[in-house]
Parts: sequence; structure tokens; C-alpha cells
Amino acid sequence: MRRAVFTVFLALLAFAGTARADDFPSRPITIVVPFSAGGPSDAMARIMAEHMQRTLGQTIAIENVTGAGGSLGVGRVVRAPADGYTVGFGHLGTNVCNGAIYNLGYDLVTDLAPVVLLPSNPMIIVSKNAIPARTLTELLAWLKAKPTPPTAGTAGAGSGSHIAGLYFETITGIKLQYVPYRGTAPALNDLVAGQIDIIVDQTSNSIGQVRAGTIRAYAVTAGRRVESAADIPTTDEAGLPGFHMTLWSGLWVPKDTPNDVIVRLNGAAVEALNDPAVQKKLGGLGLDLPPKDQLSPEALGAWQKAEIAKWRPMIKAAKVKID
Repeated sequence: MRRAVFTVFLALLAFAGTARADDFPSRPITIVVPFSAGGPSDAMARIMAEHMQRTLGQTIAIENVTGAGGSLGVGRVVRAPADGYTVGFGHLGTNVCNGAIYNLGYDLVTDLAPVVLLPSNPMIIVSKNAIPARTLTELLAWLKAKPTPPTAGTAGAGSGSHIAGLYFETITGIKLQYVPYRGTAPALNDLVAGQIDIIVDQTSNSIGQVRAGTIRAYAVTAGRRVESAADIPTTDEAGLPGFHMTLWSGLWVPKDTPNDVIVRLNGAAVEALNDPAVQKKLGGLGLDLPPKDQLSPEALGAWQKAEIAKWRPMIKAAKVKID
């Protein structure tokens, strides 16, 4: 008798879980952005949320959880209920590189389920206006001649700007002194104020200040020029061949989130990415849309694993580690 009751109880639990998934979403959703408001990750998340909430029929709020190179925000998602109502925005830094830098207490692959690959953002080498260099070659010469290590702003250890800085050091042989912030938005503010020397930043974050003339741009780290900044040369053109880096982003949910909930979220995100108005907004930030055949949850999962294999050896070789 007890076994029969227990079996019925398990069946009811399974039915209840299915019913909740079928009814998804029935209340507001939160997208956790692991960096400060006003930065490039925050801007992309808000553009996506604005369209996705219309498709899903529920409000989508943005929650900025900053600190530790984005690992605090990702941890917030890992520990959230696996019901689809807490979605994590992440990128190369937070969902690949941080696993080699921080003692996270969670696994970036097994403790999260991928939802969708989002647009990518080439990096751009920018400096404060007080630096006299006008070309990338001149900037490299100035940085090498500086008697003390030049200061480079980052969004914290493991962030895209930090990994780009490490890559810059590897390619150029120039040692940088990193100045961590709680996002690249405040780092950019200090660059404008002349408090730091350079940032290898996301193009979407810096291009507005470049256009305003408050900072100077030297090159984008892509194989071709960025449409929104066509006058800025690539690193290949500017004298630093092979320095290519793109900061891609994505959405994740806690592991064990029902598959049909993930499919629903993925569908809303893909619909947003296919909308011409959204594409125009994202393109205006210098973002490149992912290929249409790479928009499944499985594609993001495979891409994340490939990027882990690519970047973590470089990080470990640089002995970047924060407990």
C-alpha cells in the first residue's frame, strides 16, 4: 500500500512539474547581468529583454549583480530555482575564463544549461587623449618606452577586458598594470578622466566616447572592419597582425531547468535576434549576429566547451588565480 501511495505521489510531482513547464511563463522573469548597469553586457541584455518579454507575455527585469569578474552574478543564477524564471547573461569571461581564475564553487558547464548564443563584440584598443600616439604603432612604442607599466582598466579578473589585456601582453611583450573595476562602464569613465592609460575594451562600450572625441581608438581586434566604426583599422592593418579577439555572449539557466522551458526561452531570444529593429540596435553597438545555424541551446553548449579548450591554457600559463 505504501509503495502504491509513493508511486502516485511521484507521478503527481512529475505531472505538477510538467504543468508548470507547460504554463511557462506565468510570472515575471529576471535576467541576471553580472556587470554594472550602463556597460555593454547590460545594454545587450536590455535590448534582448525588451523584445523577449513581448513574445513571452511577461515582464523581464534586469538585475545587475556585480563583483569578482562576473562570478558573483553567475553564482546567483547557479543557485536559483531551476524553473526558467532566473536567466543568466554571460560571455567569454564569465562563462569560460573565470573557471581558470576563481575558485567558483560551481562548474560553468555542468551547473548551468545553455539557452542561446548571442551577438559577439570585437574588442577595440583605446587610450586616454593625453597619450600623444596617433597610430597603433606609435601607441606600442609609447607603451614600451614608459618607465612604469602602463595602466589598463578591466572589469575585474577574468573579464573580457582582462583576458584581452593578457592576450595583448602575450602578443606585444608589453607588461600591463591592471586596474579592476566592477564593470567596463566605470573603467571607461576613468579612461575619459585620464586616470588610466588604456583599455582593450568591447567596441560597443567605447565607440560612443571615441565618436565624442573623449578617448582615442587605434584598432579593432577583428579580421575585418566593424560596420559601425568603419574608419578604425583592424589590428592586422594597424601593425599588430594576429591579435584577434571577439567577446561573444549567451544566456544560461540553472541545470535541471525543464527542456521545454529552455526551448521557450530560446524561441523568444531567436525571435528577438531575427527582428530587424533589434538587429539595427545591436548593429549600432558594433555587434555581430551569430549565424542562424548556431542559435540552438546545443550550439551554445558546444561553443562554450570549445572556447574553454582554447582560452584556459593561456590563462593558466599566465598564472592568473584568485581564491
